[in-house]
Amino acid sequence: MEIPLEKLTYPIGRFSAADSYNESNLITWIRSIKTVPLLFDRCIENLDEAQLKVPYRPQGWNIAQVIHHVADSHMNAYIRLKLALTEDKPSISPYNEKLWAELPDVAMVPLNMSVTLLHALHARWSTLLENLTEEDWKRSYYHPENKEYVQVWQMTQHYAWHGTHHAQQIISLRRRMGW
Repeated sequence: MEIPLEKLTYPIGRFSAADSYNESNLITWIRSIKTVPLLFDRCIENLDEAQLKVPYRPQGWNIAQVIHHVADSHMNAYIRLKLALTEDKPSISPYNEKLWAELPDVAMVPLNMSVTLLHALHARWSTLLENLTEEDWKRSYYHPENKEYVQVWQMTQHYAWHGTHHAQQIISLRRRMGW
């Protein structure tokens, strides 16, 4: 039975933004950001180089590209967070994630480097999030590509989903391949 491309691309569903947040949401989102590196550890456990080069879907990134992408994306998110917390509604710089996934570091740097980076980055990121004030959660940055202001609580929800979304792409592939 063929799995629809939508299900391969979004195994946990597309991102659905909340209209507001509460303390319980924040705890859940921060926990996700804190623990997703452990999920990526399990995602690549016992995979060989050939398996790491298999795309998670037709015309999709391979496992290595997905994990390097998450490292790139989450570094950007962390910097955007720090900008939002230290500047008055800063405008962030968008980047072309597809082109970033094709750069030499993605092809040449061992995957465990990005996984290690995720562990360190998420430890700092979650520590920062755990110590924000109510006013901090409402701070924002401007995303010129989307032409919108993004509040800190909104970006936290999005990146909590983002890490799990990409991990589930790999987990889904592993199940389909019997790895």
